[in-house]
Amino acid sequence: MKTTHILAATMIAGTALLSGCASNSSPTRDMSYTNPNDAATYGSIDSIQLIKVESPNSGAGAVTGGLVGALLGNQIGSGSGRTAATVAGAVGGAVVGNDVESSRNTPHDMYRISVRMDNGDYRTVDQDSVYDLRTGNRVHLVDGRVYRYQ
Repeated sequence: MKTTHILAATMIAGTALLSGCASNSSPTRDMSYTNPNDAATYGSIDSIQLIKVESPNSGAGAVTGGLVGALLGNQIGSGSGRTAATVAGAVGGAVVGNDVESSRNTPHDMYRISVRMDNGDYRTVDQDSVYDLRTGNRVHLVDGRVYRYQ
């Protein structure tokens, strides 16, 4: 039991010691990167365009509507009449569910940002807002999003 406590205390102390050694340095503006891959994440905005994006139907509305329709149809009649009502309810519910999903997926505006990377490549990123981004700004690409870089 004591060895478990000693081992846990040693691991916590080691983690605290190693995390204190971490530095928080940022890249310099003279483009002298310590890691060659950094040149692929920094660049300048070449253009910004407003585009309309339509969301495709996933089919979830039709499936959900079909299940609800089948449940309601199953409550009607008995024997082969119940089976027919269940099938009709499933088909009708699927159609209504698909229509509801289609009406909820209205086109929305996105911004297509073209970036010339420091390594010479071009990247195009679609995102929902540009905040304070302008053509010519220095930017940093992180996880598929463009952020202004000072």
